[in-house]
Amino acid sequence: MKRRTFIRTSAAGGMAMAMPVLPNFPSMSPELRFGVAEAGYYMRWYRDMDSQVYPPFRNALDMIDHCQALGFGGVQVNVRGWDKELVKKIRARQEGGTLFVEGQVRMPADVRDLDRFEEEIKTAKEAGVSIFRAVSLSGRRYENFDSLQAFRDFREASIAAMQRAEPVMRRHRVKLAMENHKDWRVEEMVSILKQIDSEWVGVTLDTGNNIALLEDPMTVVAGLAPYAYSVHLKDMGVEEYEDGFLLSEVNLGEGYLDIPGMIDIIRAHNPGIRFNLEMITRDPLQVPCLTPKYWATFGEVPATELAAFLQGIRKQKTKEPLPRISGQAADVQLALEVANNKTCLQYARKHYGFS
Repeated sequence: MKRRTFIRTSAAGGMAMAMPVLPNFPSMSPELRFGVAEAGYYMRWYRDMDSQVYPPFRNALDMIDHCQALGFGGVQVNVRGWDKELVKKIRARQEGGTLFVEGQVRMPADVRDLDRFEEEIKTAKEAGVSIFRAVSLSGRRYENFDSLQAFRDFREASIAAMQRAEPVMRRHRVKLAMENHKDWRVEEMVSILKQIDSEWVGVTLDTGNNIALLEDPMTVVAGLAPYAYSVHLKDMGVEEYEDGFLLSEVNLGEGYLDIPGMIDIIRAHNPGIRFNLEMITRDPLQVPCLTPKYWATFGEVPATELAAFLQGIRKQKTKEPLPRISGQAADVQLALEVANNKTCLQYARKHYGFS
């Protein structure tokens, strides 16, 4: 038996007893259109890089036009600042059936922020958006917090934000999909979702983020799949460095994740779920799990788990150095961002059955 097949069958089988009973979707067929998340074009959106060949995206329609030209069947994009004309155009694109659009929204910080939040939800719904990706933390747990109490305060604030958002989602009958964004380990996230206890609040399941929190990717997928409304599909590569390990998105098929096994588990719970590529073109992230600061919020994780995880990193580390882009000219970096997304789309069509 191949190593990946063994990992897929053993991990999925080992989680089966702990999973909820699968719902029956007799009339729902798999979603075969393959989308792309906004972060896959991080440089075009947020870096303000000077380029005539690859100009910055000005609005959601710029990204939609670009991604449709490449052959993607959907986008997940920020809904901030949509006017009536943009809403009309985005709705028209979706009504053709070849494109889906998922929203990306900022959580309501407090009750005074609810009007902004609801207006964005309402406006995007008029454009045909029914699923909204959001995050609790914009950074990374091990970088943002210096103490367990600070993390606990963040947890309470995050739960309060979801509780504020839930009636809005329920009222407009659209889904809020919270991403596992290098903030929650899987048991923590499931606990929060159970506390919210709403059909309108679930997960944007990222297949690679929790590696940074020392969790096995397949275990994370199995644990969060019952709650998933959307997916960030990515493959990952790892390297060791003196303070821990380096983590990098790599083109599909070039990393160590069992993507076909993950797709199988996710679709077993929600056959019609949409998959959005999130191939972020950047230097590898440092995960300093051998430093004291990293452990400020991880008191419950035993040393044996860290040892086993690092042993796995050594086994899975890439044969070639992880890709790095710093120091290259702007047009070179921007061209690579486009090329990586295109390469992943072609691979997903050939190996994963997307259209």
